[in-house]
Amino acid sequence: MDLAKIQKIKSDFDKERNWHKSRSSNVFTHLIEELGEVGRYINFEEDYKGEGNSPNLSKKELKREFAQVFSLFLQLANHYKIDLEKSLFEELKLMQERFKRTNS
Repeated sequence: MDLAKIQKIKSDFDKERNWHKSRSSNVFTHLIEELGEVGRYINFEEDYKGEGNSPNLSKKELKREFAQVFSLFLQLANHYKIDLEKSLFEELKLMQERFKRTNS
């Protein structure tokens, strides 16, 4: 499935629930909150934080956190009418020109 189709599915899903009317500042704050959950998991997994700071996330729950981050990111992109597929390929092209390959 291509990214444009995923964006459309998310847009339709949000409209069916009136979530498309959510303030972008609230969606952004929610996105940062969910990214924080992913960060807590990573910090714990890499033993950056002690055992007392366990995020209590399993791999299954971590997958859900990633899905929530992606969903909220799509919601913001849709709010601002950003074509993520087109934007991503344009950005990759610029990055290819700016950052040359390393053969390592």
